[in-house]
Formats: sequence, structure tokens, C-alpha cells
Amino acid sequence: MSKTKINKIETLAETKFLGLYDAEYVNKKGNTKHWTIASRKTKEILQAQVFEGRKEKIDAVVIIALHKELNKLVLLRQFRVPVNDYLYELPAGLIDKDEEIFTAVERELKEETGLNLTHIDESKKLMPIYASGGMTDESMALVYCLCEGEPSTEYLEDDEEIEIMLVSQEEAENMLKTELKFDAKAYLALQSFISIGKNIVSK
Repeated sequence: MSKTKINKIETLAETKFLGLYDAEYVNKKGNTKHWTIASRKTKEILQAQVFEGRKEKIDAVVIIALHKELNKLVLLRQFRVPVNDYLYELPAGLIDKDEEIFTAVERELKEETGLNLTHIDESKKLMPIYASGGMTDESMALVYCLCEGEPSTEYLEDDEEIEIMLVSQEEAENMLKTELKFDAKAYLALQSFISIGKNIVSK
């Protein structure tokens, strides 16, 4: 049982996709402190999770997709405003309200890459994963799958500036030797792909 306890949560700012909150908490020494949290959740949902034990809903999907004919990993090169540069990433996106995780995977894969989902690896347990727990409670499901078709940007939103890449093991290895900017999840996925290739997805 944690000795640290959150006492209250106050809103600092709320936008359509993100909220910024101040959490007042007592640390293990009994001192009252404050922590700034960025969250995909409303204040009401966040409070229900913290104070009432409501089960957490996973916020997003991150997709490790292997093109089944080419045995290549699907990767994106996407412009990200916070870093003012392009990052190499995996396809990903927020789960819509009441949407099933696998439905979100199929939708986001199609929207961001134009590729068609053909198989989901259900041998890997779905659980919330956190990319930056010191800053945000945003959680994601990491989903492994197979896909087919030709990459296309026709389904992208206006604010999405994305280049779709299909990467071989050799290309992945060369990428990791260069000074490119990677999303952490993509970096780890590329390392795994280099090691085990097409076996990254169980059929």
C-alpha cells in the first residue's frame, strides 16, 4: 500500500483532447506537495478513479503492424509540434468513446496508413502501458497485428503530416545507427523486430 496519498485535484486548464490538473498529495514523510498532471480524462473521471476506485479506461492504441506479404514493419515519420520536428513512430491513436480496442486498431491503422488489418495477435495480454508516468496518466494498449495493402495518405486528417514507411530488418538496423528522432515505443519495437523479425507477431 502506497504511503503517498492524493487529497484533491484541481483543474488548471482543459481543452478538447487534454486536461492539465494540480494534484495535492501527502508524501511518505507526511508533507503536503503538489504535482501537475496532464491527462486525457476529465476532472470528474480522474477523481472517480483516484477517490472512488473506478476502473481505468485505456486512452489509446499503439500498433505494431507487420505487412504480411513483405515481412516489413509499418513505421511513420510524423511531424510533431511539441518537438518542432519529425519523429519516427508507430501507428497510434485515441480510442473513441465506447469503442472496442481492436476496433480502434483497425480504424487507426486505416486512417494513418491506408493499410488493411488482417490479423491481431491475441496471445499478448492487453494491459495499460504508460509512456511518461511522471508527467501524464495517459495509458495505451500495445497491439501486435498483421496487415496488407498499399500504403496511402488519403485518409489523413488536415493536421496529420505523415510519411508511411515499410521497414525491413536490415533497414531497421541501419536506422538505429543514425541520429534520427524516435518515439520510445517505436525505438523498442524496431529493436525487437531486428532480433526476431516476422515472429514479432504470433499467427
